[in-house]
Amino acid sequence: MIGYIARRLLVAVPTVLVVITVAFFMMRIAPGGPFDLEQPMPEQIRQNILAAYGMDQPVWKQYLDYLAGLARGDLGPSLKFRDKDVADIIAEGFPVSATIGLLSIALALMVGSLLGSIAALRQNTSADFGVVGFATVGIVIPPFVVGPVLSLVVGIYLGWLPSGGLDPRLGMTVDRLILPVATLALPQIAIISRLMRASMIEVLRSNYIRTARAKGLSAGTVIVRHAMRSAILPLVSYIGPAAAALLTGSIVIEQVFSLPGIGRQFVFAALQRDYTVVMGVVILYASLIILLNLVADLLYAALNPKVKYD
Repeated sequence: MIGYIARRLLVAVPTVLVVITVAFFMMRIAPGGPFDLEQPMPEQIRQNILAAYGMDQPVWKQYLDYLAGLARGDLGPSLKFRDKDVADIIAEGFPVSATIGLLSIALALMVGSLLGSIAALRQNTSADFGVVGFATVGIVIPPFVVGPVLSLVVGIYLGWLPSGGLDPRLGMTVDRLILPVATLALPQIAIISRLMRASMIEVLRSNYIRTARAKGLSAGTVIVRHAMRSAILPLVSYIGPAAAALLTGSIVIEQVFSLPGIGRQFVFAALQRDYTVVMGVVILYASLIILLNLVADLLYAALNPKVKYD
């Protein structure tokens, strides 16, 4: 297993390098720049600013200098926030996004797996049709619709929960996390419930489940100890990239609920052409996808004895 992990991590290095290269040159090709203001500044001042950030050099030289900084663990300074490094901006926003993402993943796994299992065990009944209908609605209605509706109805009209933002004194309190977590988890609950339903139906029809029932094992034992372990395998494969997307923040959720997460910072940086912040978030996202996919593969092999490390 150690050799397998080492090989995957070695492959990850050129993968991240490709992502960095593509993102770097795409940002430079995009029209506009970080110092293009509505009122043009004097040319001499503009040249001094470009020189201070090394942006007066050819693009290939900027690229090599950026890679050299990454090799030292330096993501560079922000081009729009004075006296702030990219690492500082990510350190401020990532805990908010990670908290919401982790809670959303946990909620989606618990509720989605439960609903999918109920639908599979009661196939072609009202419970099954209800879960499938709920899943369809959850997938079709996007978060940028669910979020404002929940904020308006639950937060403003009913006044049950805060409609957005974080308490400046208390930070991320439970009442301020419920609406964003529920909004972010809803589409994942829908997807996971559909995956779990299809997987559980297939597993329940397999020969080894029939054998377990023929031996006289109780229905609960068959489902929990035998069927569930195989049925969750598709979820393990899906949750890797899904978790990376949730952990790095949802742009819509953070905008709707005014949360200072990394997704909101990414949007602001992209609009303002803050190249270094955009690159830092892209590198974080790519690294999380690779790492979480590796964890998902290891969990898949641990749950399925047929899978071997090669």
